Amino acid sequence: MDQKKDGVIVETATEARQAEPGPSILMLLITSISLAVLVMAIVWFVFFRT
Repeated sequence: MDQKKDGVIVETATEARQAEPGPSILMLLITSISLAVLVMAIVWFVFFRT
């Protein structure tokens, strides 16, 4: 909860962001990178393999 100190609102970093970092962002990053690598591998096998 925000507190006023000498007329200035003082908040913690988490309160200022209004969210807590969670594992969902990490999973999104891992999933998207894995999908990008898979797509690049498919493109390579289809177009550049001799």
